[in-house]
This record gives sequence, structure tokens and C-alpha cells, in this order.
Amino acid sequence: MPSLQALFLHNNLLYGQISPFHCNSLQYIDFSHNRLYGQIPPSVFKLEQLRALMLSSNDKLTGNISSVICELKFLEILDLSNNGFSGFIPQCLGNFSDGLLVLHLGANNLHGNIPSIYSEENSLRYLNFNGNQLKGVIPPSIINCVNLEFLDLGNNMIDDTFPSFLETLPQLEVVVLRSNKLHGSLKGPTVKDSFSKLQIFDLSNNSLSGPLPTEYFNNFKAMMSVDEDMDYMRTNNLSTSYVYSVTLAWKGLEIEFSQFQIALTTLDLSCNKFTGKIPESLGKLKSLIQLNLSHNSLICYIQPSLGNLTNLESLDLTSNLIAGRIPPQLFNTFENGSYEGNLGLCGFPLQAKCNKGEGKQQPPSNFKKEDSMFEEGFGWKAVAMGYGCGFVFGVSIGYVCI
Repeated sequence: MPSLQALFLHNNLLYGQISPFHCNSLQYIDFSHNRLYGQIPPSVFKLEQLRALMLSSNDKLTGNISSVICELKFLEILDLSNNGFSGFIPQCLGNFSDGLLVLHLGANNLHGNIPSIYSEENSLRYLNFNGNQLKGVIPPSIINCVNLEFLDLGNNMIDDTFPSFLETLPQLEVVVLRSNKLHGSLKGPTVKDSFSKLQIFDLSNNSLSGPLPTEYFNNFKAMMSVDEDMDYMRTNNLSTSYVYSVTLAWKGLEIEFSQFQIALTTLDLSCNKFTGKIPESLGKLKSLIQLNLSHNSLICYIQPSLGNLTNLESLDLTSNLIAGRIPPQLFNTFENGSYEGNLGLCGFPLQAKCNKGEGKQQPPSNFKKEDSMFEEGFGWKAVAMGYGCGFVFGVSIGYVCI
């Protein structure tokens, strides 16, 4: 078939090695979700018209990712995720093509550094290196990816401060940097309307410190209204659609969402070293489905404004230094598992009862409540049972709540 342009064989039970390709007209190859093994045949890198190469979730595809792949100048989608590829990520992948939209190399055995150079005027929208062994820092040249919507560098060994330069990327909707070695404080925005489109912000399991980033919360405009769009997050201007996937901690499990709706709004800052109060401004983020601030050193009371988060399905404030009475607005929504490990907390649903006058709080916020709308529709699987922070710390501190 010398004129064959597309070969879509995904989600079958194909077994064996990938045979060499002799059809130079091929533009789309999708062998994802099969049982293929071995290495990518060199003939793939000679398909000069190739626009999409999707080999994800075969588990046993191995070998290095050859830098020869950067000769595919028309490539728009490269998805080699959930396999056994090893070695270094070719540095040329950051700037070999202005047309590359999707680069997904997550869940492999890759090591070394993240590609350090991203060319100006590139088209990258989805960048996912989650679940490898990458070290070093997050390259500042990512600011050249002005169309970037999705960034997932979680579950690596990146040793860096929070990459505040991401503020300059106007289209960002998902930032996942969980389970790395990030440290230092979040100093707040330096760019007007930074992170205004964010729907998922996950910095959990790092060593970040200082107060919670209230100034960022005030910029999370997309989280301030309930989004009724139940479509899956995807690239929209391709001849073949590509649906985004993400790995998050969800209600105590680490979950891989093979597809997720735009409405999956999540804020996870758990398992860090954040201090200070829970800011009242969190009550503005009405579209939140999940809020996790557990395993930090947060103090004082639970803000009554959290009762405005009527869309919330999962709340985790465990293992902090929070005290006082649990706000009545949260009584009927979350069980005691959301509050455990805060010895100063009292009131229903906890067994500890409040003494008269104990746990006085600020007057309830006057943020207007809004009804929530949420429908199921996530493709997901549990990738790790249980959820822990990987470290334990103790704090003895005196404080005054005003």
C-alpha cells in the first residue's frame, strides 16, 4: 500500500515487535495500548511526512530514544509514554520543530536533564515528563512555549525553586510539579493576570516553605466560577484528536486519568513545609473539586469562607497545627478523615467537643455562594494504593490567631 497515510491500531491485543515500515507516505501511526515490545525500528525515523507517532502504554517497548527522531520535521504528536524507554531525552526535542504540539514521554526510565532549549515561536501545548528519573532544574527557556496549556514534570528528582517564570505563559491550565525536590517559598506574582487559566495546580510532596501563596490564589480566575464544560481537555486543531492525560493524588490514591474533563479543578499543596494561616481567599475558588493542604504546618482556624466551595468533593486538612471549631458550613460535607492530626480542632464530625467560647473565628465571609454542577466522565486507574508524604516532621510553635 504505497499511498497509505494513516495506521490506527490502538487498543487491541497486538503482540510482538514493531515491523519495519516501507511505506514512505505514512503520516499517522497509532499503536498505543497494545502488547508490543522491543525497540522502535529505525525505518520510523525515515518517514519524512510523519505527523503523529503514538506508541504509549505498551509497557515493554525499550531502548534509547534516538536523536534521529528530530529529523521528523513535520511531527506534531510524539507520545511514547508508559513504556520502558531508558537513557537520556534527546536535547533536540525542545527545538527541532516549530510544529510539535504534544510531547509525552511520561512513565519511562529516562534520566539526565530536561531538554534545556525551547525555540521561540514553537507550538508546544502539552509537555509531560512525569514519572521518570530526571534531575537538574526546570529550564527557563520554557517561557518560549507561549501556547503551553499543560505542564507535568511530577515524580522526578528535579532540585530547584518554584519556577516563577511560568507566570508569563498565558494559556497554562495544568501545572503538576509534585514529588520532586522543590524548595524555597512562593513569592507571589510579578506578572499581571498570571495563572489566570489554571484548573490544576499540584505542588505536593516537595519541600516548599513559607506562607501559602495568597497572591496567586487571587489570580486563579478560572477556578472562581464553576465550569459547566464537560468536554475532555485536548488539542483541537489537529487532523487527529489528542486527549490529554494526567496523574494526580485523588482521595488518597495516586490516579492516572487517561482522560479528564476541563471541570477537574484541583489545588494540591500537601506534604510540604508551608506555614501560617489558611487564607480567606481560598473561598473564592468556587470550582474546586479537590483541595489538599494536608501535612504542612498551617496554624489557626479553618476559614469559614471554605464553606463557599460547594463544588468540593475532596477536602484534606490533616496533619497540620489547625485549632478551633470546625465551621458549620463543612459539617455535613466531610467526615473526620478530612481533619485528623490537628489536635486543637474540635466540634462535629470530630469526637473532641468544643468548650464554651472555644475556637472563636472571624465572622463568616460574605462571598456569594454558587451551586455546583459536576458529572462523572473521567477515564482513570489507580497506579499506587495509598498516599503518603514520604517524610515526617514535628513542630513546636507558639502563635496568636487574630
